[in-house]
Amino acid sequence: MPDRRVYFAGGMAGLLLSAIFGANPSFLPDTIFKGSALTGWQVLGPAEWRAQNGEITGVAKSRAGWLVLDRSYQDVAVYASFRCAGPCKAGVLLRAEKTAAGMKGILVSLDGDDLASYRVTIDAQGKETSREHLRYAGGQIRIAPPPDPNAPARGGAAGRGPLAANLPLNAPTPGVRAGDWNSAEILLDANIVRAFLNNSGEAASGVADDADGRYGPIALYIGNGEVHFKDVAYKDLGLKTMPQETISSRFRIQRLNDHFYAWSQTAADVNHDGVLDVIAGPYYYLGPDYTTYREIYPARTINPSNQYPSDCWVQLAADFNSDGWPDVLTTSHSAGAGAILYVNPKGELRRWDSYKVIPTIQTEITLLRDIDGDGKPELVYGGEGQVRYAKPDPANPTGPWVIKSISDRGMVTAHGLGVGDINGDGRMDILNGYGWWEQPAQGSNQQLWTYHPQAFGRGTRSQPGGSVMAVYDVNGDGLNDVVTSLQAHGRGLAWFEQKRKNGTITFVEHLIMDDYSTKNAGNVTFSQLHGSTFADVDGDGIPDFIVGKRYWSHLDDYYDPDPYGAPVLYWYRTVRNPKAPGGAEFVPELIHNRSGVGSDVLAIDLNRDGAIDIVTSTNRGTFIFWGKPKK
Repeated sequence: MPDRRVYFAGGMAGLLLSAIFGANPSFLPDTIFKGSALTGWQVLGPAEWRAQNGEITGVAKSRAGWLVLDRSYQDVAVYASFRCAGPCKAGVLLRAEKTAAGMKGILVSLDGDDLASYRVTIDAQGKETSREHLRYAGGQIRIAPPPDPNAPARGGAAGRGPLAANLPLNAPTPGVRAGDWNSAEILLDANIVRAFLNNSGEAASGVADDADGRYGPIALYIGNGEVHFKDVAYKDLGLKTMPQETISSRFRIQRLNDHFYAWSQTAADVNHDGVLDVIAGPYYYLGPDYTTYREIYPARTINPSNQYPSDCWVQLAADFNSDGWPDVLTTSHSAGAGAILYVNPKGELRRWDSYKVIPTIQTEITLLRDIDGDGKPELVYGGEGQVRYAKPDPANPTGPWVIKSISDRGMVTAHGLGVGDINGDGRMDILNGYGWWEQPAQGSNQQLWTYHPQAFGRGTRSQPGGSVMAVYDVNGDGLNDVVTSLQAHGRGLAWFEQKRKNGTITFVEHLIMDDYSTKNAGNVTFSQLHGSTFADVDGDGIPDFIVGKRYWSHLDDYYDPDPYGAPVLYWYRTVRNPKAPGGAEFVPELIHNRSGVGSDVLAIDLNRDGAIDIVTSTNRGTFIFWGKPKK
């Protein structure tokens, strides 16, 4: 059995998989074909099949042929690299259920001219007797409902507008690369089949009804020509694992609420008693014990299986109307949500008045930072394709806020924002997955900030960028570096070492954690790095990076890599080490493995005992992880 502790899948396991895979699946396989004999596989039809050094070759003869595994699955993930030697038709058959006439199942066609999923029937000699397109279903859904005869024709999803032409990274080009190796990852769960070709978006999704095949083997398919398969791997998706709960000895856990209300949290002295209170979604929890709480706005629990917190993706607190009492701002990229300001009622025991102050926000992450140096924080976000910041109008703080756009259109990615002084001029610069924008000198007439392209993210199945991007001097050379997750809905954590030569700033990427094929810091591997922050957790004077996995990041389905992996929360200790690449390394320490993250993480000394406490609000509830002071 493979090691199913997906958050400890690096080290020797990572080195082994690196040797096995030319390309990498997003899941940890149960089985990987590495042989030179087709033991455990059965040939059906006239095609010839052979194996050598882990590569399976099929040659079509008079008609199509199948290579059928002798193991059956219902819910299954399959990965393979494939290459056609000239014109050919390839595919993978799933749930190949036996019938009186032969078998039936779900065929995912990997033909460059026909990337689609079908229901097929096959006779006892391997001849395909019927083929019919599956009706479309995919995206953020696990179980497709019955077809609606009145539903409009399927159209494209609403996008974020065209991207700028000078971005440093782009999504993989869709389609089959003729004459070259291609990767295919296919996941069949419940009644949805999804196919991802060359690590790009869904290529051949559809509804796999029980009548099309409920349970059976997988099979490789060749329609004509010659096709080569390698790195063939598969996993039983029906078996899920949740490890025993583990909490770090450095922290004490306190669960404030068992329910899902929001993906963010903040802290402020709401009632002016001199003690910080925790704010998460509709509630503020009163310190110092945080066992009593009151509504800011009417509370409504969320079903994490099929609902998002439409009104609270990020939550921030400050005295926005300058009346001496902290207010709360919630931001959401849901259609029409924008930013809602909740004004503190100054001790009155009632819900707070609300005002919509920003009409449109496109980013899932927003930040509250003092950008212009006036001592008051601004909201940093993306809207209408532009990177922006906004602040209250002093004359009317509950009215529309004053918005400043700093980038051209087409520069917004849904994930990842950072603020920090990149070039050392004392002014705050703004970052996202596409690079950084240099703030002009005070008094300058420059409208848009100077853009410096830099791939601080990774563009594969979803948009690049993670959550809160950290800007600090990682290796102690006097230059601010960048630490960030690379893709909120994928994998990857890295720090980017700043270099300067003749006044030019460049960055060198140092991977901290990638996928199962790489050697990762502390042998730790997890996906969906959707929430993060940074703070000096161990009190050594150097910031550390705090990040975790969002469980069911896109609802209860297989839209993202490893959605059912343990919802871990880690802090990565920054260690300056001249022998390490770039002069530093990151050492992960597990905080908790049963809660994960939402959109961001709060790191703050709540009880003022000198130790950093960590607060999260997720679909598992709201938590405080109390840091233990040094003895």
